[in-house]
Amino acid sequence: MTSRPSDARPYDRGPGGGPEDPHTLLDRARRLSAAGGHPAAGGAWERAAKALRRVGGAITPGDHADALDATALDCRGGARPAAETLFSRAADLHERSGLLGKALISRARALATGPGPGATACAGLAELCERAAALHAAGRATVAQTATVLLLRSRTRADLLDTASDPAAEAAALREELARLVAFAAPHRADPAVLGPLADSRALLGRVTAPEDPAAALAHLRAAVADHVASGRPWPPTETELLLAGVLRTTGAHAEAATVLRTAVGSGEENALLRTADGARLRLALARTLEGGEGLEPFGGHEAPGRPASPRGEEVVALLTEAVRLSDRSGEDPLLGVLARLRLGSAHAVRGRWQEAATVLEEVLAGPARDGDEAARLRARAWLAFCALRRGEPERAARQYALAAAEARLRADLQHGAALSHRAAHALGTAGAPEKAARAYERAADLWRSAGDHGAAARSLRARARQVRTAWGTARAEVVLEEALREAQRGLRGTPEPAERDRLRAELVMIREELTELLGPGAAYPAAVGPAAAGSGTTGPGPCPGPCPDPWSPPDPYEASGRYQVNVYGDVGGGRPSAAATPRTRIQGCV
Repeated sequence: MTSRPSDARPYDRGPGGGPEDPHTLLDRARRLSAAGGHPAAGGAWERAAKALRRVGGAITPGDHADALDATALDCRGGARPAAETLFSRAADLHERSGLLGKALISRARALATGPGPGATACAGLAELCERAAALHAAGRATVAQTATVLLLRSRTRADLLDTASDPAAEAAALREELARLVAFAAPHRADPAVLGPLADSRALLGRVTAPEDPAAALAHLRAAVADHVASGRPWPPTETELLLAGVLRTTGAHAEAATVLRTAVGSGEENALLRTADGARLRLALARTLEGGEGLEPFGGHEAPGRPASPRGEEVVALLTEAVRLSDRSGEDPLLGVLARLRLGSAHAVRGRWQEAATVLEEVLAGPARDGDEAARLRARAWLAFCALRRGEPERAARQYALAAAEARLRADLQHGAALSHRAAHALGTAGAPEKAARAYERAADLWRSAGDHGAAARSLRARARQVRTAWGTARAEVVLEEALREAQRGLRGTPEPAERDRLRAELVMIREELTELLGPGAAYPAAVGPAAAGSGTTGPGPCPGPCPDPWSPPDPYEASGRYQVNVYGDVGGGRPSAAATPRTRIQGCV
């Protein structure tokens, strides 16, 4: 057996603080295992085993199997690979003890947590489901045991939905499978052991339903929370609460989502069984809810940088500060701490606390680089650059923007690489280095062309012309503006969307105005910049990139990786794809 997780709470000793009775500890461990995934069961078995060894006793093979199951369920973070072996050993011991229903659950968990391909695991789980159904028909497996095996297969299928040739059709089939599972378990809800897998089945059904029918998903998730409470499980249904709040956010019910999460945070402070990492996730989700509901989203929100923060904004900062503390204390998932720091750093930055923001963001870069965290480092550098500009340090900002652009290119992310290169060029121009700025704008324009965005390439070239004029004179600037003109025209010819055509026409107008300023009134312009080419449309500056480095959103490194996956905040589908996010089969609770 391995040690308990670092956030497990010790149990009270007996009267006088002396050694506890081994049989009392053994009874306690059995009760916790019987609860179906109790977070304290692993520690209880460890304590009971030590007490028995102290008096020369030993646990039975059946008890040993329960202890291995409980220990495997505690395997998280770096310890997760050990779970498969522990579950497999537990299955062997259950079989030796004649507990075939328990053995099937342990074998199913071993498959679900193993390193094999998901399709292979699904095939093995399908076979185990057939065996569970046969055992149940013969009266050798309980409803709760059979439902748990069925649920494990459904959960594994859910994690693979976005890899299917037709994800929507596969999701519909999975919803039907889960509906049958709920119908199988619901008539036996008087048995508390059945309510656990029933609650988890409803939660999974809510997750798979959310992308197509949020209202139906809310009904499933609320029923899942109610079943969890009715089951008598003393630990909080954190995953379901996060999912419920996430679906509420997608429907615009931010106030109700905040209420769900505030209740979860408050009850968690009183519940010693709430995992520390889950406490951090709840606070991250609540901060996201408050930002989205009140326009406080740091990346492009309505709270202007440097403006005094609102009381709601101060609550967001307090939540994120606590999320950083809890994620560090947990040590379960380093990426959770990275995300908490990114959110806290950007929250400080958007409220004008440049130095506090920089201190937190530099901690993201100070840690060792890990596979999949390139997007996190990109985001940290982009915000560090923004803070440096606001502190009047354009040279430092240019370095951070350039490093962020390099991170984007490593991820084959041409659009963000181009936008960051454009901002690096702006910072160099602000620093009084027109030659370097001109070269950086040229790199940005090349990247925009490669990404197929001719309008953005034209804007970068127009900005380059200003720097070229300062560094090398009017004649060379005119050449660059004519290149920008041709780029905008290429985009206009190949863009059918009306909004983008309007932006390109506006860009042509601005190029014409800059040529007017450059060559003087009454000058002969190239034919392409006449009124016919410029056309009509808005005269605004168009979308970023532009000369003003307002808050900008690099890719979020921890959004969900597919339509049916769940991100760290509890959002199904997340928003933007991320190479860093991977489907994970959750095994806490009855699974």
